[in-house]
Amino acid sequence: MTFTLAGNPSSGSGYFRFGRDVICYGHCTGDPPAEHVTDELYDAIRDVERSEDTLRLTFNPSEIIQNLRYERYASSGDQKDAGLLGRRLPHHAYYALRPLLPIWMRRYAQRIRLKNWKGIPFPKWPVDATVELILERLMALLLGAERADRIPFIWFWPNGAPSCAIMTHDVESEAGRDACYSLMDLDDAYGVKSSFQIIPEGRYRVSRPFLEEIRSRGFEINIHDLNHDGHLFDDQKQFLLRAGRINAYGKDWKAQGFRSGVLYRNLDSFGALDFSYDMSVPSVGHLEAQRGGCCSVMPFFLGRILELPVTTTQDYSLFHILNQYSTALWKHQTARIMERHGLASFIAHPDYVAEARARDTYQSLLGHLANLRDERKVWIALPGEVNQWWRARSQMKLTARANTWAIEGPQSDRARVAYAALEGDHLVYEVEPQSDNLGAMKESTREKAA
Repeated sequence: MTFTLAGNPSSGSGYFRFGRDVICYGHCTGDPPAEHVTDELYDAIRDVERSEDTLRLTFNPSEIIQNLRYERYASSGDQKDAGLLGRRLPHHAYYALRPLLPIWMRRYAQRIRLKNWKGIPFPKWPVDATVELILERLMALLLGAERADRIPFIWFWPNGAPSCAIMTHDVESEAGRDACYSLMDLDDAYGVKSSFQIIPEGRYRVSRPFLEEIRSRGFEINIHDLNHDGHLFDDQKQFLLRAGRINAYGKDWKAQGFRSGVLYRNLDSFGALDFSYDMSVPSVGHLEAQRGGCCSVMPFFLGRILELPVTTTQDYSLFHILNQYSTALWKHQTARIMERHGLASFIAHPDYVAEARARDTYQSLLGHLANLRDERKVWIALPGEVNQWWRARSQMKLTARANTWAIEGPQSDRARVAYAALEGDHLVYEVEPQSDNLGAMKESTREKAA
C-alpha cells in the first residue's frame, strides 16, 4: 500500500487540518488552504480515498513535514514576526543598547517583546508534536487500509527505552564559565552527563585546560555561535565568513555539535556549518526572540546535519519571563514528550542557575530526570550519543526471517523491533523484548489515530 496525491496542488500554501487535532501548512488539492490558522480550516482527512493498492491524499506528506521542520509557515500572515526579517529591527536595537542596560532593564525589555506569546495559535504551546501526529495518522490509515494487525518498524531509542532526555548548558559570560565546574559536580551527583556550549570569541577567555577538564570528566563540548552578538544570520556574506571561523573552532576543539546564540536561525544556511548535529531549533518558539518552531519532538535531518530540537522551556524564560521557580512546567512538558516517545531537550545556563532559587529548581529537575531514568527507563544521554544513535538507526533495515523480523546495520544489537497496531481508535506500539524471558513493552500514544 502506497500514498499518492489526488488532483493538482493549490496555487499557494496555507493552513488546513489532517484530523481534528492536526494542523498542516502547505499545498493541498482539496478546498483551498487558509491564510490564517485561526480561519475555518479544510480537513484533509475527509477526502482520503482508497484505490486498489494506494491511498489517495489531498496533500504531499513529505512537503508538509518539511514545511513544519523548516518553519516555512513563518512567512505567513500569522507569523510575520517569527522569521529573520520580522525581528531584525528590534533585535538590532536591543543588541546595540544591551551593554549599557542593567540586568533588570534587559529583562523588562524582553518581557515587553514577548508579552503577546499567549495569543500565538500555532505551534501549540507548551509542546507541539504535529510532525509525529501526522506520521501516526498516516500509519493508522495504512493499518486500516491493509486490514493488517500490525506494521513492524525499528524502535526510536536503543534497548527499547521509551523516551530520551538530554541536558545542555550554554555558557554566556565569564561568570558562567567559572560556574561550569560546580555545575558539573551537580550534574554528576545525579548521574546526568551534559554538554557545554562554549562561545569562542568575545565573551570570555577559553583556555585549553578548561576544555580538557570538561571533556576529561565525561561531558561534551560544543560551539555556541561565534561571539553571541545576535548578528550571525543578518547577512549571508557575513554569515559565510563567520561560519568559516566557527567551523575552524569546531575542528580545533573537536566539537561535533553547534548551537546559535539566542536560538537565532536560518535553516537554509545550515549547510555551511561543518558539524554533525545542531541544537538551535525550538519545537515551540513562543518565548524565543525568533518565534516559530519545528513542531516536532524527535531528531530529524537538515541535509547532512542532525537536528536535536529544543523541546522544553529554557531556564531563563522560566525564571525571568514566566517568573516561575518550579519544575511544574518542565515536568508537564516532559510527560507530554514521553507520550510521543520523543526527545526531552533542556537548556540550563551556568549564568542563571547560580542564584539559590534557580539552583534549587534546577536540582529538582535533575532529581526528576534521575527518577525517570531509574523508574521509567528513560535514556539520559549526551547529545553526541543521540546523534550517533540516530545516524546508526537511519542506516538500519528490517529483514524478514521465517516468521519474525530482524534488524541489520550499525548498532543493531541495541535496536529493537517494534510494531504499530490499532487498538480501537488508538495507535499503540509494542516493542519486542531483548530476550524471551522479558515482557514486551506496550505503550498507547493516547491520541485518536484518525
